[in-house]
Amino acid sequence: MKKGFTIVEVSILFIIFLIVAFLVAPLSLDDTKQAQNTSRWRSVQQDFLNIFYAVSNQEQKGYTFVDSLDSILDGEVKGDVPMYKITYMNGSYPDKEYKFEDFKQTYSNATIANKVFENPSDGRLAMIMYDVNGKMGPNVWGKDVFGLNIYADRFEPFGKNYSVSKQKQDCSRNGTGLSCSNYYLIGGSFD
Repeated sequence: MKKGFTIVEVSILFIIFLIVAFLVAPLSLDDTKQAQNTSRWRSVQQDFLNIFYAVSNQEQKGYTFVDSLDSILDGEVKGDVPMYKITYMNGSYPDKEYKFEDFKQTYSNATIANKVFENPSDGRLAMIMYDVNGKMGPNVWGKDVFGLNIYADRFEPFGKNYSVSKQKQDCSRNGTGLSCSNYYLIGGSFD
């Protein structure tokens, strides 16, 4: 009767454990990073509400919306960031509407950019792009890049006007990731 394992059997078992660990570790690290980015996005929501109230107060004092937004956002940033590419979740590049320029670095090392509309047909006065971890990757909408629409009476995360099922569909590897800005705030998760 054989008692114990041979060195070959132990080595094979060890190699199998290593292979499984190498396959599983990147997935859990990616999930952890995604959870951190989502948490950061949730935490900046109050900051954006404060910015909205500050812009509203400035407008009541006679300042224009554009001047108020620019001056308040300038107070939140510590410098310029060279432009970098941001993609959709499905790997394609954003169309002109969702391309931003003039990136600024915040004091929390995030990247922020805004786009103001002269004559909005849909009521949006501006949009804000917020990359929670700055230039550091992955620089993908819905993973670390999120956005807000600014209306005269509110700030609204991208995708808020869509049904939850449409937000979930867009917040998948086949979607753009734009709706993740709202989907994560209502408790949705990355699949």
